[in-house]
Amino acid sequence: MTTTPIGQLLEERQRQSNPVRVALAGCGPTGRSLIGEILTRAPGMTLAAIAARDPGDALRALTEAGVDDAAVVDGARGLRRSMYHGLSAVTDNFDALTEVDDIDVVIDATATVPDGCRLALGCVANGTHLVSLNTLVEASVGAELRRLADAAGVVVTGCGGALPGVQMNLLRHVRGLGLTPLVSGVVVEHGKSATDPSTESSPGDTAISLAQCVIGNAAGLSVHRRGMLGRDHRGHVDELVRRYDVDELRAMGGAVDFVVGAAPSPAVYCLGARTESAAPHALASFHAPYQWRDSQATLTAARAALTGDASVAALPVRYVEAVAVAKVDLAAGTVLDGPDGYHYYGEVEKAHLARSARLLPVGAAQGCTVVRAVARGAALRYDDVSLPPGRLIDALLENQSRLPASAHPDLFAPTSALANNA
Repeated sequence: MTTTPIGQLLEERQRQSNPVRVALAGCGPTGRSLIGEILTRAPGMTLAAIAARDPGDALRALTEAGVDDAAVVDGARGLRRSMYHGLSAVTDNFDALTEVDDIDVVIDATATVPDGCRLALGCVANGTHLVSLNTLVEASVGAELRRLADAAGVVVTGCGGALPGVQMNLLRHVRGLGLTPLVSGVVVEHGKSATDPSTESSPGDTAISLAQCVIGNAAGLSVHRRGMLGRDHRGHVDELVRRYDVDELRAMGGAVDFVVGAAPSPAVYCLGARTESAAPHALASFHAPYQWRDSQATLTAARAALTGDASVAALPVRYVEAVAVAKVDLAAGTVLDGPDGYHYYGEVEKAHLARSARLLPVGAAQGCTVVRAVARGAALRYDDVSLPPGRLIDALLENQSRLPASAHPDLFAPTSALANNA
């Protein structure tokens, strides 16, 4: 799989016949690809269980990966029995994954807010590590989940191979060179249509906004304005050093951003500067290709289980929020659909401004009922909607609101995120 220290630890677990036991929640395209990765290319790991809405999907994926003796179980008791006999278990009971002590780490590939919140809280309660591919949950309540996980002595982390993880790796590299990261950005190939309501109304789509919210809160970065700068740039990404004001970046503590049309693509970039006493007006450019690799998810899971380290985790201060913005004019009585639907998209906003204006997080928007008309392009506020009762996301957001929201992030002091996510 790899010759990195994590790979060496996994090889040792393989020799000891004591593999890291992984449970997978979700069997969509990402989940199916992870099944093959864990079973065929991850020595020292075993796939103990899969939770899927349709167990047949998981069984088919296991068969494609060469496993034809998986057991379909109803809950935690059946899962324990299957693990005792060395079989991979399949269930439609997502709670079962967090009720079994012998599972080391759960990978959340569900992409839904209710499932993601429930899995995270279940893992924390049971002392099970969690690798989240659920950026909606990470962006919305990452700091509160980090607080709960730290108190329970478990790891809740984003994936090292997802977009925020790739950016965090680049940020660590830049900081290791003695520079202060002042911009963490993404190269977007082309903008989204503003005329077709089935697409985003902003060049940076919701997925990019969620990713930049995650990295902003993990690295202590702000944003120039709601939605980021998001400028067109048809040249090389290294030329971006001339398009930012370093003094402005220092004053705001650094920023997340994206550019449209730059080369190379797809890629992430980081602009770093010397400390204030040396070359205060010079930015240096760094970039790295971005391509999802299943192996990074398994390495992140192994890292959490074997070393107790997180690849990407929110700091205990909110720097930015991903807020819901009306994609079309919304009439009173509209029940909001999902973030990939017709009603809203996500944009990154400064956390203190989002909090003072009571802006609605994109992760909390689905299922809300509009109580007064909202114009296209306006950020939705809590006062514009009524919330469905009894949702975990709302309880987590309420608790997270007690954490400070920074108006002036401080990148010049070492942060645990950049120091520990090595």
